[in-house]
Amino acid sequence: MNIAIIANDKKKELITEFCMAYCGVLSHHRLCATATTAKYIAEATGLTIEKLLSGFHGGSNQIASKIAYGEVDLLILLCDTGNPQEYLETEVPLIRECDIHNVPAATNIATAEALILALDRGDLNWRTIDKDAALDD
Repeated sequence: MNIAIIANDKKKELITEFCMAYCGVLSHHRLCATATTAKYIAEATGLTIEKLLSGFHGGSNQIASKIAYGEVDLLILLCDTGNPQEYLETEVPLIRECDIHNVPAATNIATAEALILALDRGDLNWRTIDKDAALDD
């Protein structure tokens, strides 16, 4: 599966610790992340991550585009809700894309953990079945 990861500056340490804890699960999937987030995760875990632009320089738009084109199966988006302007400009459009394209999204660490555990159990395999069915049409 394709997993996209974005973490606000205040959440970089948290997402890095999360990825360290679930490195075994994440290593079986394709990861992409905005620039600084990708750097932190890769350095801490050794995971291979497609490094996109930074969030403020178009990385969030790149992920939104990947979602729209069916290239993301799961989004982990740890944001700083204390900054309402940034939240409205960056995070809301990503969540909207996930809603439109039926992509599971985690916006906090508890939901991220629930989705990663579900992914590990195979509970999200329906994503690949849906893709295969769309290719047959």
